[in-house]
Amino acid sequence: MGWIGFAARMLVGGVWIVAALLKIPDLASSVRAVRAYQLLPEAVVPPVGHALPVVELVVGLLLVVGLAVRPSAAVSAVLFVAFIVGISAAWARGLQIDCGCFGGGGYDANATEKYPWEIARDLGLLFASVWLVVRPRTPWAMDNRLLYASTPDRTTTGEPSR
Repeated sequence: MGWIGFAARMLVGGVWIVAALLKIPDLASSVRAVRAYQLLPEAVVPPVGHALPVVELVVGLLLVVGLAVRPSAAVSAVLFVAFIVGISAAWARGLQIDCGCFGGGGYDANATEKYPWEIARDLGLLFASVWLVVRPRTPWAMDNRLLYASTPDRTTTGEPSR
């Protein structure tokens, strides 16, 4: 089971890192994407648009190195729930917007065709994040050295827990 967690860490962490690195060079685009959902008060849109890529990068890096896996995965899960709600709300209200998940944002004439796939992708990543909340101990994680050094288990040594 540890290897499933390792794969989940790499997948989810990698997605967060890529999403952040595509947004950070153009934070105005990130703000535009948050605004396009029409869910937040305007006063909150710029701070959320600027902070989101930074949060994504931190969560992604923590997951990839395996540091603070449970809390990082919990933040990841909350973000995916928010994104699923946002995309679903945009779809239900007939908005034609790019999700802004990997940069961009704003009007997208083909958005309605993309929404089901974006929601499915985020549901899969949400599942992987929840898996890591429930089972945070995975191979090659920094947490193993820092938190679990005195309690070996299969994920760190290949031998059964005692």
